Amino acid sequence: MTGEAKARRRGTALEAAILDAVWDELDASGYAGLTIENVAARARTGKQVIYRRWPRRADLVLAALRYRYPSIADDVPDTGSLRGDVLAVLRRMAQRFGEFGPDLVHGLMAEAHELDPGTFEVIPDAMSVILRRAADRGEVAPGAVSPRLARMPADLVRHEMLLTDRPVPDEVLTEIVDELFLPLVRARRRNQREEKAPHA
Repeated sequence: MTGEAKARRRGTALEAAILDAVWDELDASGYAGLTIENVAARARTGKQVIYRRWPRRADLVLAALRYRYPSIADDVPDTGSLRGDVLAVLRRMAQRFGEFGPDLVHGLMAEAHELDPGTFEVIPDAMSVILRRAADRGEVAPGAVSPRLARMPADLVRHEMLLTDRPVPDEVLTEIVDELFLPLVRARRRNQREEKAPHA
């Protein structure tokens, strides 16, 4: 390889070659069969180059996901209502999981303990935006929805996906929003109003 060719493979060009190689290796071997060595061979680079940037397999695969798919938190739906926004995010999430496939989802979840805790904050970040908009519209009081409640819809979708190994049907997403999430949000709002109301 000439010096000019090496220069072309540095920086973003080399990173793109590595992350494209990850997808080729996933297609060929699945998550369980993916190795740093094989990715390096496909990308025609040294494995130490990969290890310096992504020390674990899960880190590398997660980088490949971010390279191919835009983050949901970067374009949060704005339908004009809390229900519509949450449902839109869950639909995107379910679609994304379907695109990833159960092999990749299970593989990453099995190694989730190796990843940075902030890795799984994409949906909570999107929910923070949604809840802030809902508060501006007067649908919820600012800070009324706890972080655990805000994470619940996405957690239930993730559980459904891992449990069934199939894309989550739209009726299940609607049920999560209409029968679980929104009633709890409304109950918290009622409780807050009752606590603030003057006692007789």
